[in-house]
Amino acid sequence: MDAMQSDCDVASTAWQSWHDVSWVKAFQVVARLQTRIAKAAKAGEWRKVRALQRLLTKSSSAKALAVRKVTENQGRKTPGVDKQTWGTPDEKWKAVVNLGNKKYRPLPLRRIYIPKANGDKRPLGIPTMRDRAMQALHLLALEPVAETTADPHSYGFRRERSTADAIEQVRIVLGRKASAKWVLEGDIKGCFDNISHDWLAANVCMDKGILRKWLKAGFIETGRLFPTHAGTPQGGIISPALANLALDGLQHELTTLFRTVREERAAKVNLVRYADDFIITGSSKELLEEKVKPLVEKFLAARGLILSEKKTKVTHVTEGFDFLGWNVRHLNRMLITQPSKKNVKAFLEKIRDLLRERKAARQIDVIEKLTPVVRGWANYHRSQMATKTFAQCDHRIWEALWRWAKRRHPNKGKRWIKKRYFKCIKGRDWLFADQDKLLPVLMSYRKRPHTKIMADANPYDPAFDEYFSKRLAMRMDKTLEGRRKLRWLWWWQLGECPVCDQKITRETGWHLHHIIKKSKRGSDKLTNLVLLHPNCHMQHHVLEKYGAAGASMFK
Repeated sequence: MDAMQSDCDVASTAWQSWHDVSWVKAFQVVARLQTRIAKAAKAGEWRKVRALQRLLTKSSSAKALAVRKVTENQGRKTPGVDKQTWGTPDEKWKAVVNLGNKKYRPLPLRRIYIPKANGDKRPLGIPTMRDRAMQALHLLALEPVAETTADPHSYGFRRERSTADAIEQVRIVLGRKASAKWVLEGDIKGCFDNISHDWLAANVCMDKGILRKWLKAGFIETGRLFPTHAGTPQGGIISPALANLALDGLQHELTTLFRTVREERAAKVNLVRYADDFIITGSSKELLEEKVKPLVEKFLAARGLILSEKKTKVTHVTEGFDFLGWNVRHLNRMLITQPSKKNVKAFLEKIRDLLRERKAARQIDVIEKLTPVVRGWANYHRSQMATKTFAQCDHRIWEALWRWAKRRHPNKGKRWIKKRYFKCIKGRDWLFADQDKLLPVLMSYRKRPHTKIMADANPYDPAFDEYFSKRLAMRMDKTLEGRRKLRWLWWWQLGECPVCDQKITRETGWHLHHIIKKSKRGSDKLTNLVLLHPNCHMQHHVLEKYGAAGASMFK
């Protein structure tokens, strides 16, 4: 531990500004400590876990990474109650220097509301940038513990896991001939708003003082301060991890219902959870209603939570149920997983709303706005049985586009409108296109089976490094499909950014950098290109001003 402390001290004395930070060194220091935390948690050495967590939260490397995280994510331009954001390198470095636990007192959250699918509004709490950075700092120390102690079949808000993994696990537990035929659809009433503060303070392995300050910070709405007596605010960086920790352990509790392994297998009880949405399978309706449901209610009551009476029900698989935007149903002796009617309706309504808002917009602007919506929805559902739904949605989208085009030219004929807005490309007619921009067609997204993650895979365990590297390569190969140059560069660089030696993923983003600048007649050939993280790209250009070190970084 002394050697690790000296590494952190050397890094902190060497860095004098934001662009002096050696991201390779920072990631290495934090990764080593996180690995040790995960190892100690797996062995049950909780005093060692807490000591390593304290060391991590005091290191300059972790502070720099925490500030980098909150200044690169999507909410970086959304201020808290202090109306401050960190947009310049000087502001970021000042934040790193001032980040710490001494006399730390979080400010109240800024309360906003976002619409939900059912018409209600979901409350969000927006912390200040300093509070976000503090949460990100302590999350670096908490995540290895959360991943090590998590339920194997929990998939929400966890590294390397997604909704596609959750629906594949549903297929595994319900898709066989001998699988369970009954499902308990569970929904927790106001999960984030009602988790017991006392339970979190007593059971979450992190600095208790800091945790209580966050939980009791309150929120400001319409200029008034309101106290918080329960729950973790939706909008905080650390809130999903706290919610997962509160719900972890349910899978183990279900095994206590049975005395023998044979009895457990006969009951066919399996849990699949994504955040606060979960299903539990069972061999009979009576088992789920009389044994499983009371156990779940008792488990949640200890954490200050209750099941929603409206949304929690027991369903036979032939009736079908909705889970994470998919409808799961047994039909003709086969398990069907396809986009749910509710999800399809919301998608099409969003397309129509975007077109209504752009009655007078240029066609190319409409295409640019609709493309990410269509592409994102197609990629979300293409791993399941969505071909028929895609064809139906393509027709509905065409109808909306045709109405939009006719409304713009009431005095023109249909042939003229068709020629103006729709093209025939490679034998396919009626494609909504302008110049070189083309609105994607859902049917062009072929089914792409998803490989589910191993249940016990832990990203903080070195034994799984090769496994996660292979999964990342498969995922990026699909992400960069159709972009040959980016795909080749990613593979040539082994998926790593040459500045910080960290993986380039869809979440981190990337920047295509010219080694010899275009202004100096640099070419677009592959030998003159390199993929960098956005922050690393900016750091490189700043270092260029100080001499040849920055310019020779890639040679």
